[in-house]
Amino acid sequence: MLQSLSDCYTLNNGVKIPCIGYGTFKTPNGGAVVDSVVNAVRAGYRHIDTAHRYDNEEGVGEAIRRCGVPREELFITSKLGNHHHGYREAMAAFDLSLKKLGLDYLDLYLIHWPAPLVCRENYKEKNAETWRAFEELYRAGKVRAIGLSNFWKPHLDALLETAEIKPMVNQLEIHPQFPHQELVDYCQSLGIQVESWGPLIQGKAFQYPVLKEVADKHRKTVAQVCVRWALDRGVLPLPKSNHYERMKENADVFGFSLDAEDLKRISSLEAYGRIGKDPDTAPF
Repeated sequence: MLQSLSDCYTLNNGVKIPCIGYGTFKTPNGGAVVDSVVNAVRAGYRHIDTAHRYDNEEGVGEAIRRCGVPREELFITSKLGNHHHGYREAMAAFDLSLKKLGLDYLDLYLIHWPAPLVCRENYKEKNAETWRAFEELYRAGKVRAIGLSNFWKPHLDALLETAEIKPMVNQLEIHPQFPHQELVDYCQSLGIQVESWGPLIQGKAFQYPVLKEVADKHRKTVAQVCVRWALDRGVLPLPKSNHYERMKENADVFGFSLDAEDLKRISSLEAYGRIGKDPDTAPF
């Protein structure tokens, strides 16, 4: 059972991944992301999530060098940009991300979106080529784990038709408003660790009275309830805040649990659905 921020899930290749990550989506490159990541590490986070598309890899890398924690104690994730699908393109993009981050290796590298506009008509073939590059990077020891992001069942099934190495992670929009439980169950049945982007409903969680009532019942914050909700499903949440005290609060989720009544009340939010894009129709 997970009992602290330093506890880990174990991926299907045996690699340990810290059970809560720190997300950097929409944190601008430069001082803003440097300060945020340094503070996150100071708050106890050891798992940092970025992406080519976030345009802040340089700042994340600078924070890694400044944070005072040895590189090998940190778990760093980045993601492939949408215009870099394909074998050669993915290999070059990975090298560029490493250069921007100033790192010798990544802990986790993900295909960010399964069917971007640039290759939507032939996304299956492009993903197969891309995954071949990922497998090569993994076998070469340049990345400790490889995985996917925003891959729904059809995308995942298509990839598995040609993959030689099973993905270790699938990062998805998962939160009380959009549990996507069938897909979570499917990934878990395959031994694929699910991560949650937007676990706080990208800030919308705080507008729902039901979450505030559950939080008050446990003398916790709404953010803590959302993070606990994800962990109770075996899902790895990636909460984000640029405020140090909230960073600490978001990770202080190990002294309580949600009961059946809480979960029933929270399930009322499912009527609102997802906040992100459908990967098959996203305009990028």
